[in-house]
Amino acid sequence: MISQKLLTMRSPLIREIPAHERPREKLATRGPASLSDAELLAIFFGTGTAGLSAIDLGRQLLESHGSLQQLSRATVAELAAEKGIGPAKAAQLAAVFEFGRRLARERIVENRIDTPEAVFGLLGGEMQALHQESVRAILLNSRLNLIRVLEITRGSINESLAPPREILRAAVVASAYGFILAHNHPSGDPAPSGADRALTRQVKAAAELLRIEFLDHIIIGSPSESNHQPYFSFRESGML
Repeated sequence: MISQKLLTMRSPLIREIPAHERPREKLATRGPASLSDAELLAIFFGTGTAGLSAIDLGRQLLESHGSLQQLSRATVAELAAEKGIGPAKAAQLAAVFEFGRRLARERIVENRIDTPEAVFGLLGGEMQALHQESVRAILLNSRLNLIRVLEITRGSINESLAPPREILRAAVVASAYGFILAHNHPSGDPAPSGADRALTRQVKAAAELLRIEFLDHIIIGSPSESNHQPYFSFRESGML
């Protein structure tokens, strides 16, 4: 929540900011990439609240959630509880984040899904926003184009059990040439756990019996100071 101390401090209104530094004017003259995350949020909000300009409202939202990515994971109820947001703006903001995730997926759907980067481009934004582990099967044809993505199971914040038979059943029903397994780690650390390694071995054995290509197992996390790559690939790591 926004600090009460900050609410008592008067922030400059948008109209009091030099014209060339106002978010809308900056966007028009320099392009959207020139704006900070807080300024983009300010354009979305339009107005601020008592004691806070729209820019400060955006800045405090980012500070209270830690990052833009964490903000995108907030539920509508959590956003609506923020001072100056309310149900209408919360629903609109949640819709904007979902729009961005869908746009990212749309850009890659017609391309070959044959690298960890392609998998991350397809599912990274959506799965990073989840608070629970979700296991997805990315079903592919012989050209490695996408047939569909199916959620096999969703579990607790730390664990999601995915029976290999359910994963292979999805591939058989879709007449898929092969598939890539993907799941997220809500903690942000994509390093595989012992359970992840065991599941990969089990799925590989089952796929070989059915002669379906098990192309990779991707764990989606978030970049950090200790881990600059937001995903882990079992195939790239020589574990598949």
